[in-house]
Amino acid sequence: MKSFRFFTRRAFLKSVGGTALGGPFVTGDLLARAPGRLLRHASFGAGGMAWADLNELTRFKQLELVAVAEVDLNNAAGVRQRFPEARVYQDWRQMLDREAKNIDSVNVSTPDHMHAVMAMSAMQLGKHVYGQKPLAHDLHEVRKLSEFAARQRVVTQMGIQVHATHQYRAAALLVQAGAIGRIKEVHSWCPKSWGDPAPRPGREDPVPSGFNWDLWLGVCSPRPFLGEAYYHPANWRKRLDFGTGTFGDMGCHLLDPVFTALRLRAPLSVRSEGPAPNPWNWALDSRIQYVFAGTAFTAEQTLNVTWYDGAQKPPPDILALVEGDPLPATGSLFLGTEGTLVLPHIARPMLYPDKKFNGLKYPEVASGNHWGEFVGACLGHGPTGAGFNYSGPLTETVLLGGVASRFPQTTLKWDAARLQFELKEANPFVRREYRAGWRLKELA
Repeated sequence: MKSFRFFTRRAFLKSVGGTALGGPFVTGDLLARAPGRLLRHASFGAGGMAWADLNELTRFKQLELVAVAEVDLNNAAGVRQRFPEARVYQDWRQMLDREAKNIDSVNVSTPDHMHAVMAMSAMQLGKHVYGQKPLAHDLHEVRKLSEFAARQRVVTQMGIQVHATHQYRAAALLVQAGAIGRIKEVHSWCPKSWGDPAPRPGREDPVPSGFNWDLWLGVCSPRPFLGEAYYHPANWRKRLDFGTGTFGDMGCHLLDPVFTALRLRAPLSVRSEGPAPNPWNWALDSRIQYVFAGTAFTAEQTLNVTWYDGAQKPPPDILALVEGDPLPATGSLFLGTEGTLVLPHIARPMLYPDKKFNGLKYPEVASGNHWGEFVGACLGHGPTGAGFNYSGPLTETVLLGGVASRFPQTTLKWDAARLQFELKEANPFVRREYRAGWRLKELA
């Protein structure tokens, strides 16, 4: 085993109570404006996650916010106040038309259904792309984005910021160093419940002033606007056409360290043991079972990875492995041939059995800065950690869970190379048709 810094588990448990992200590692020449060119940047979105991304990206003085596109102009007030020189557009297509020569990079921080067409449109113009997770709404879109980014040779990064934290990095090092032997199975869980068993209300509400509902729908078919945050701004993740459920929201985070530690790629099969969605909304309480080909870090020729959300949790025999300690509300458990590693979201990993691992040397790992990686890479300073070459296959795996949920208690064999299932009835859910006027040949 590699030499790790001494850190007892019991001492760690006392110190970890309210742990947040570790301090970011950022270079001074990015935080303080240094000689050299600026990264001229535009944002798809102004509120919610877009506002969070803008706050992080603009910490780096080498980045200049030039323009923002926001379909709900009510969300643009913060941008207008904090970045008065940035030009605000309601139609993102108009922003790209008018600002193409003035920008170098973009962030796509909108509801899932618009990720692909926005990111692809920017990459067509040669712009670097920071895209929020999941990379896109559908499997076909993800594959096309990954392939086009590789051909275009633009810098990319998916918004899984915890990928750069010392906690996730330490867990991967422990697994790869053989701290708990070879991995037999993995369990990941999240209590969020981005689903809705109710039918869509049969009414139409007034569209708020300053909000372009048709532009928000984008690639999706027209339908009546529903108020009370049914779609915008709060609950689109629950809706089949716009979001990708709890697994789409959090699967890219929680399965990320599993992919990194075990160097996984596409699964061989996927199976849902939870309820199916209704015609409008994702279901609650998912349980998705993946089977991957084994790697150098697994105990067998295949590896089972199980995802749980909502009220679903790992079974009692798995919960017993934490020896009476409380299970983290959100996290992953790696079951090895010589022990168990529990990785809370987001805190240091814990090792069991305590008697064996109390006194183990932990890895000394610094946190990086996920947004800083992107800014630096765009300026020619090293690679990103979650470029589309990595985050594309990760997102495809997560989205397979959504397709599987439509066919409960059915094992779906997956041919990643051909982007298709053995079960023909599942293949229509690999991609969808955009409404007229929104099609891009690069996404065909």
